[in-house]
Amino acid sequence: MQNRKTRLVITGIVMLVAAAGFFFYMTGMAPKSNDPKALMQTVGQVSGVVGGIGVVMLLVGLFKKN
Repeated sequence: MQNRKTRLVITGIVMLVAAAGFFFYMTGMAPKSNDPKALMQTVGQVSGVVGGIGVVMLLVGLFKKN
């Protein structure tokens, strides 16, 4: 069974990949939008928050002592 730290690391990595994937997927959708600038601002904010949470989870999982 995996310990709690390993789960944090895996979840952090998955969140980073999901944030990057969402950002690049929405980059392809932006030209079809009525307001591409506003769309990419919102997408960037959401991706940044999810990526930031993923980084924090990754670092806590790697460096926190039991």
